[in-house]
Amino acid sequence: MATEVKIYQCPNCLAGLRFDEKSGQLACDSCGTTFEVSVIEQLLADKEQAAASAKIEPEWKINLDNNFSEEEAKHLRAYSCPSCAAEIICDNTTAATSCPYCGNPTIIPGQLRGELKPDYVIPFKLDKKAAVEALKEFYNGKRLLPKYFSDENHLEEVKGIYVPFWLYNGEAEAAMRFRATKMSTYILGNYKITNIDHYRVAREGSISFEKVPVDGSSKIPNEHMESIEPFNYNDLTPFSSAYLPGFLAKRYDEDAETCTKRANERIFSSTEKAFIGTISGYSTLTREYSNIDLKKGDVKYALMPVWLLSTRWKGKNFLFAMNGQTGKIIGDLPVDAGRYWGWIFMIAVPIAILLAVILFLGVN
Repeated sequence: MATEVKIYQCPNCLAGLRFDEKSGQLACDSCGTTFEVSVIEQLLADKEQAAASAKIEPEWKINLDNNFSEEEAKHLRAYSCPSCAAEIICDNTTAATSCPYCGNPTIIPGQLRGELKPDYVIPFKLDKKAAVEALKEFYNGKRLLPKYFSDENHLEEVKGIYVPFWLYNGEAEAAMRFRATKMSTYILGNYKITNIDHYRVAREGSISFEKVPVDGSSKIPNEHMESIEPFNYNDLTPFSSAYLPGFLAKRYDEDAETCTKRANERIFSSTEKAFIGTISGYSTLTREYSNIDLKKGDVKYALMPVWLLSTRWKGKNFLFAMNGQTGKIIGDLPVDAGRYWGWIFMIAVPIAILLAVILFLGVN
């Protein structure tokens, strides 16, 4: 029969602890610190609980079965890009001439069937003119940018698109332990004395999360969508196809269950930051133990307004995105090799001439 072995380590230096008969405490011969047995037992129990909790993924209440009605579907059109396989939706009066994700000019129209109807939408607040102006400002001053990127005709290809998002609601209960120190220095004669006090800091509590957004499109990098957040949920309204005319809407290709991993990561990260933000006044802070239990919550489907411009340059895709509600922007920009070496030449030649003159005058 296997025997369970518990290893007692010093929380400060991770060296092995031994029981000191005289003091009745656990002692560390490495750093000289002693601990109450109950304290170390609690730390060990906390770590075991954290390890067990880490293996359990929280389950979300995903109950999404509200599809477009036949009447609604009659006024909508679906397009598929043969190049990148992206699927988009728009009303039957919107002419979709190119794919907003890869820039392919050919997309194939089809009939909308069985499409999940969004719960919410945030309507566009910024028009195409504002998006083009933002692009110009974004490109301004970037001398190594290929001329094609700043061309007026190219900028006009920017498209307004509703991007699919899953919104997660839940509550996180957390317990955290930290090792902390306070350092003070003073002069005593010819010596500089540094005093270090050690502390153990604990935080426990719960945080509610509402509408944590996760992009449901694999065609748009999560980093881009998270960079143009936050969206103002005060403008979140029940979905109506009346908001679609003149815009496109991306079909999600990553369902709510697939996106739960990213939702969990965002909630866990935000919870830790919130708890750590309550601790101040220490010179150093080291996390020792963290256990976050996420209670089940529901999931909603929403469309968020984004202006997109996708460009292919020398075999690579470059994507510009702007929040269609707030104007916050992010973009990938290439470097024109010809312009780069041209600028190097323009800078290097005058410097070389100046150095040559200085050396010549110095010799003479």
